[in-house]
Amino acid sequence: MQYSVKLSDSLPTVCRLGLATRGNTHLLPDDVGFALEKGIQFWNWCGYEDGMSQAVRDLGSARSEVILGTQIQSTDRDSLLTEVEAYLKMLRTDRLDIATIYYLETRAEWENLNKSRGVIETLKDLQAQGTIGLVGVTSHQRKLAASIAEARETGLLMIRHNAAHRGAEDDIFPITDRRGVPVIAYTCLRWGALIQPQADNESTFTIPTAPDCYRFVLSNPSVSVALMAPDTRQELEENLTLLDQWKSMTSSEIERIREWGDHVHRNAGQFP
Repeated sequence: MQYSVKLSDSLPTVCRLGLATRGNTHLLPDDVGFALEKGIQFWNWCGYEDGMSQAVRDLGSARSEVILGTQIQSTDRDSLLTEVEAYLKMLRTDRLDIATIYYLETRAEWENLNKSRGVIETLKDLQAQGTIGLVGVTSHQRKLAASIAEARETGLLMIRHNAAHRGAEDDIFPITDRRGVPVIAYTCLRWGALIQPQADNESTFTIPTAPDCYRFVLSNPSVSVALMAPDTRQELEENLTLLDQWKSMTSSEIERIREWGDHVHRNAGQFP
């Protein structure tokens, strides 16, 4: 299992296990700094003041070692420029290494973003200025994301992938592999359901740990980075044990966690 990845010529090589905040997690700046000490250099920030935003402000010369990504929620040029300016000011940085369109769900939304002097054109202008590195898309809609990757309309995709939701393996990865589009995987634990007992007779299954779930995602070479979003330092430290045994799952381990994922998919209710 490859340990590190280079997403583009302009970005540093980083560990394939990344750290994210969601706005409802409680990592402190010291926790985020601890993750960096352990080699976690891909940070995906939620856009709100939290432990990660403070950690970014505290990076100093180490800022060049970190890939900093955030979600873009604006739908027009003026609001986007205001949003990016606010992020840069809050983080006390002059660059967002990755900016992803947050939760693109329809072709109509994508066409609106692609209007003349719209969000995509503005992001590309900011790219040319060096304010933004890669421009990406975050989506649950695999067919839409795959079509964008096929046309190389974005430099990166952020998509859901875990043992219970594996549709990207058929719908997205063959295209992103062929077109050379990096993939960032999120919800690797299916919002925690993959590491929790399920109601319908799970006695024949061994419930995986969080590191098991991240290892499953990272065992697929089509995934560039798998994002973890621990709520506490304890959860973070458990996740980081993956770094001590960085190896791919065996075929039998993959089969077992896929079977558990299917069980979770059937019994855990509707995906949030």
